[in-house]
Amino acid sequence: MLLVFCGFFKVISLLDVFTPDSVLEKFQTFYMVMPFVAQDLGHIMKKKRLTDRIIVYLFYQLLRGLKDLKPGNLAVSETCELKILDFGLARQAESEMTGYVVTRWYRAPEVIFNWMHYKETVDVWSAACILAEMITGHVLFPGHDSIDQLKKIMRLTGTPDFSLVQKMQSKDAQSYVQGLPPQRKKNFREVFPNMEEKAVDLLEGMLLLDPDTRLTAKQGLSHPFLADYHDSESETDSEPYDDSFESLELAVGEWKSKCGCVNSEQNIQTFVL
Repeated sequence: MLLVFCGFFKVISLLDVFTPDSVLEKFQTFYMVMPFVAQDLGHIMKKKRLTDRIIVYLFYQLLRGLKDLKPGNLAVSETCELKILDFGLARQAESEMTGYVVTRWYRAPEVIFNWMHYKETVDVWSAACILAEMITGHVLFPGHDSIDQLKKIMRLTGTPDFSLVQKMQSKDAQSYVQGLPPQRKKNFREVFPNMEEKAVDLLEGMLLLDPDTRLTAKQGLSHPFLADYHDSESETDSEPYDDSFESLELAVGEWKSKCGCVNSEQNIQTFVL
């Protein structure tokens, strides 16, 4: 997958699935019941500044259940428990994805122009953008469009070096990047002068243009910034999600049968999701 779920307890759970329809022939609707969480992280950040302690705790939870992210996809309870709501780009790495699927501000540079094959660190970029926003109170790369987004990114990271350009699988992306005026990477400590040094160091490792050198979620969890919560024994990798059922080509009636009741006299209670 594009991500390794380091602990499913940080992904929103499914409590129940039910339908009001009594027989398979009438089966049209079903309801999915999930835990109630009052607000998402994006809403919370708009209302108030988060304390350093809460930021570290939330970010630790975020890395433990990593995916392609934006604050609106992260639910936060009154006790600061974080749950991931939407799986977004969590698909097999062999399936290329369009850059317009993800909210632009949190989009990794390799997604913007599809310049190379994606790997799990595409999600680390999104997490870094969220961390910077939690600390500073401002969106890190608020691009007006894809071109503007990439320009804002490169003002901080500098333009791609020769080795990264050579790895780009898209010739159009190579030509575009090679035509950009060269920019040097900025000093992160000067860009974030009021940020804790450990946080700056973590951001710098997560906001690398080359996804092969970017920190992984596992490496991020062991960073000193998260030392108060890091526990390698509890941060085990989960098995990859099997999405092979998505390639099945079945008629509507067949899908209903797989998700429905055993016979027409039983209520529909069990669903295969």
